[in-house]
Amino acid sequence: MTASATGAAPSRGLRGAGLRLVLGAVVVFAVLAAAGWLVTGPLAHTWPLSVEDGVNRALARHRTPAMNDVSGFFSTVANTPSAIALSVVAFTAIRVLTHRWVEAVFVATVLLTELSVFLVTTMVVDRARPAVPHLDTAPPTSSFPSGHTAAATALYAAVALVAWRHGTGWPVWLLLAVPCAVGLSRLYRGMHHPSDVIAGAVLGTLCVLLAKRVVLAEPVRPARPARPAPPVRRRGRR
Repeated sequence: MTASATGAAPSRGLRGAGLRLVLGAVVVFAVLAAAGWLVTGPLAHTWPLSVEDGVNRALARHRTPAMNDVSGFFSTVANTPSAIALSVVAFTAIRVLTHRWVEAVFVATVLLTELSVFLVTTMVVDRARPAVPHLDTAPPTSSFPSGHTAAATALYAAVALVAWRHGTGWPVWLLLAVPCAVGLSRLYRGMHHPSDVIAGAVLGTLCVLLAKRVVLAEPVRPARPARPAPPVRRRGRR
């Protein structure tokens, strides 16, 4: 096989993976956009969406200084600067610890896909923030979906999946407690409706599943130990 032929095969593989990723992201966007249309339109005044404002008001009435500090911490953990910094740390650590590029590229793919779908979705779905006092400065994006929750879900679920694939036990999935805390903090601080947080978690999860299917196509196979050489038989003297 010629050098040009061997070089063309990986190129076609990368183009195919890129196409599958783009098509998958379009499907994820379609799901989020349809959900946003339902939440802000036909289902806006039906149960359980009809009680969302009551949930936000109840949380706002029961705020305490201690919970303000705790929720502020988890909200900051998932804001844009923190998410970028943690993503760079995760990418570098996975590359160094696994000595492989594919898992590091997987994490980067998850986060870039999540960010892209999130931004496009907020341009299509226009939803106001909850009508309660906000403890954070509201970004210019729509309330639907929760970008903090989506980013936290994407990052920590991707890292947990990589660690689990490399033999880490089930406790690694406790990392998913972080996006749960982030979502609750966004509700508590009056920045999102409950359905926004749920949509953010769905977005992050779908991006992890999409990148897993495209980037992590092959399971990790441990290296086989070298087989010992057979002993050399010496011929006896006659």
